[in-house]
Amino acid sequence: MSNTVVERLIGALNRHDLDGVAECFGPDFSGEWPAHPGRDLVGPEQVRRNWERIFKLSPEITVAMTQAVEVGDEVWGEWYYTKAAGQDLKGVIVITVRDGLIRRSRFYMEPIDAVDAAVPGGPRLARD
Repeated sequence: MSNTVVERLIGALNRHDLDGVAECFGPDFSGEWPAHPGRDLVGPEQVRRNWERIFKLSPEITVAMTQAVEVGDEVWGEWYYTKAAGQDLKGVIVITVRDGLIRRSRFYMEPIDAVDAAVPGGPRLARD
């Protein structure tokens, strides 16, 4: 991946550097969780407060972007959060970057099910 602000964000998150995290976001930033609208946030200060709480609840959390595609001003990334409040998360985050700052993000993250977890909508299919 070649997007420097996203790379800076990942580094700041893994160092638990709240100032470094907030510096990656523009003053007009909006963060959206389409499936969980109550989690939406606005502005770098709210991002900072959000991550401050996450770091307190999850002192061992790490983040990685395992795959990414850049199209215009958007970075579509597959993210992996480990030890986030006792669970691991995977999903896609779509980030819009303009003028070297993150202006928008849309989160599609979910907890990773245990291998023996029930499958929504019915039982797990047997594997040979």
